[in-house]
Amino acid sequence: MMKKLSLMGGVLLSLMGIVGESLAQKGKLYSFPVGMQAYTYRASFPKNVAATLDTLKSLGITELEGGAQKGTTPAEFRKMCEERGISIVGTGGGYDELVKDPQKAAETAKVLGSKFLMCAWIPHKVKGGFTFEEAKKAVEDFNRIGKVLKENGITFCYHNHGYEFQPYEGGTLFDYIVKNTNPDYVSFEIDILWAFHGGAEPVGLLKKYGNRFKLVHLKDLRKGVKGDLTGGTALENDVVLGTGQVDVAGVIREAKKIGIKHYFIEDESPTWSQQVPKSIAYLKSL
Repeated sequence: MMKKLSLMGGVLLSLMGIVGESLAQKGKLYSFPVGMQAYTYRASFPKNVAATLDTLKSLGITELEGGAQKGTTPAEFRKMCEERGISIVGTGGGYDELVKDPQKAAETAKVLGSKFLMCAWIPHKVKGGFTFEEAKKAVEDFNRIGKVLKENGITFCYHNHGYEFQPYEGGTLFDYIVKNTNPDYVSFEIDILWAFHGGAEPVGLLKKYGNRFKLVHLKDLRKGVKGDLTGGTALENDVVLGTGQVDVAGVIREAKKIGIKHYFIEDESPTWSQQVPKSIAYLKSL
């Protein structure tokens, strides 16, 4: 009888622990897997892919956005990630290669196990002078690329870079791109630093376009830095999440409301190895 009671007590304590953990998680603003954009570790991956993935695992990273790293095939890289409990949720493709052969990009994404494929740059001739003609061509290309990717079960996302917030007809060229791309084929990844740097308000953008956004790049811009339309800033201006100018908590709150499930830390600073653990701690503290 005592053994039975002890067993029941153990089960009850276990259940209480699960409920307690669930309630604690419920009270958290950031309740998602911690994701990483592979570009953060661009200086580390070429030296040792396995060791870099071990570092990501030790940091609690379970989702990655990126492609096969130097010396690995897409299949090999996926296997190395999976062995460490990391899934490659998204990958990327250059504009020109996507225009040339979207089918090939889709096939690579499938080998990696990616559900999303993002493009982070629209070629344009003048720095800070992105034009309507360039935006119009991108719309046509994105609709075509996105259709091919959708047919292969991949969601295509365009990742803003700041220069798209050039004024246009009472709005911006980013507005033009969103409104003229087919929602069935083209979605978006908001990079909150580049949106802010380009003069947009990240929370406002999420409110305006809702579920057109599927992914988030979590980055923060050093206090005092003035933005512009170049799509560029000094690498040192990437700072620990929550210490810069971007309302990171507000972004996560709004993104959560519209159902975004994947968030990737991207830290381009030279001190990423010191900053990333602090950014992760910040997310977990929310």
